[in-house]
Amino acid sequence: MKKFLLFTLKTVIVGITVAVALDFIYTAVYLQSGNRSKIDHVFNSKSENFDVVILGSSRANNHFVAQMFEDKGLKTFNYGMSGGHLFEASLLLKLMMERQYKIKNVILEADLNLSNIKRAEGIASKFLPYLHNSEVIREHFELENDFLELYYIPFYRYIKFETVIGFREMFFQGIHKRTSHLDNLGYYSLGKKPNANMRNNIVNLKPLKHNKYYEEIKNICKANNINFIAIMTPMCENTKGMNYFDKVQQLYPEIHNYENVVVEDKYFSSCGHMNDTGARMFTVRILKDFFVK
Repeated sequence: MKKFLLFTLKTVIVGITVAVALDFIYTAVYLQSGNRSKIDHVFNSKSENFDVVILGSSRANNHFVAQMFEDKGLKTFNYGMSGGHLFEASLLLKLMMERQYKIKNVILEADLNLSNIKRAEGIASKFLPYLHNSEVIREHFELENDFLELYYIPFYRYIKFETVIGFREMFFQGIHKRTSHLDNLGYYSLGKKPNANMRNNIVNLKPLKHNKYYEEIKNICKANNINFIAIMTPMCENTKGMNYFDKVQQLYPEIHNYENVVVEDKYFSSCGHMNDTGARMFTVRILKDFFVK
């Protein structure tokens, strides 16, 4: 029995030691990279100056053509993240402030993402390699149900989200293999899909009366003298439940409703995402209404 307990103790000690060592190695690799995603790019950056920063989900990433802002003399980057929620958009802006970014205008895509305050696991997990290296990230995750194990158990976060930040991604980070996420100033264009489903149903979607992370973004902008521009972006015309956007307007009157600026199916890649032609039409309107006087 004594030998068994001793063996068990040694096994536990070895396991903890290995976990600590692996955690250190993985984190060290992530701390040296900045060309795989918009998150590691911001985390490993220094102070930047922008006229326009764009935040939101894929409906920001695919809808605001950053180069068109640049062509008007506005230094711009589209930090919209496909699959992201306001949880991640808020945290990304906090990281920018932590790195002392100077930003004149923040454009936030705020529409369907107002319906929840959950984190998007596939995007939020990309912040976790830096959990012990940023007070901002630690505080942002502090109220999450799994915070204690993510923060205190060595290597646990890399195991739990292995498909996102595990060995494969760590290896690519280590060899500095680029992705396309940072190309085209962050804007990702979509093409026309001939057989795309141009119908959607958002009848059951309801905007939250108080979205914590939307309010955080708005307050960060106010505290840092950043002009805050919240925008609802277009959806295809065959969408049921379009009164959702009216509900958003009632709850958040400061959000500009541009849902019907582009409507024809030929300008959409899918019902919720415009193709490049539609995005350029949309961006022209945004530039005209907010930046070109």
